[in-house]
Amino acid sequence: MPWYVIYTKPRNEKKVAERLLQIGITVYCPMITMMKQWSDRKKKVQMPLLNSYVFVCLEEKEREQVFQVSGVVRYLFWLGKPAIVREDEIVALQEGLKDTMTSFEVKGIKIGDVLPIPTGPFQGKEGIIKQINKNSLQLILKELGVLITLNKEENK
Repeated sequence: MPWYVIYTKPRNEKKVAERLLQIGITVYCPMITMMKQWSDRKKKVQMPLLNSYVFVCLEEKEREQVFQVSGVVRYLFWLGKPAIVREDEIVALQEGLKDTMTSFEVKGIKIGDVLPIPTGPFQGKEGIIKQINKNSLQLILKELGVLITLNKEENK
């Protein structure tokens, strides 16, 4: 069965994935763990890797079932047809998310440099450095068309 990409309402990825599972649809919502800073505390939270996107595996004739779930907006289309993600791409994403990058060191690099990503969900990809901060680094992944931020994890 093919994997399709569903576009969800903002910040509804987890809820949509749970509701789709409840009605018997195979779903995958890639999640990453991030350290969030509030004024009074720090906390590790699970966040979707791809904002407003969830993958579903179902037959073409069953595609309309996803609209029974609140939070689903539409399917992602490519060249006028629903976008299909290959099984091996889903597996690669799942495998890549098993290992997460926990730290990095900024040494002798500057904005515009191309940096290979050694570990984590984007392992093997290259990013162009957009911004360098004290505890974070922003990279543009050209082939995926996304901007990612790598945060330095503080040792406790």
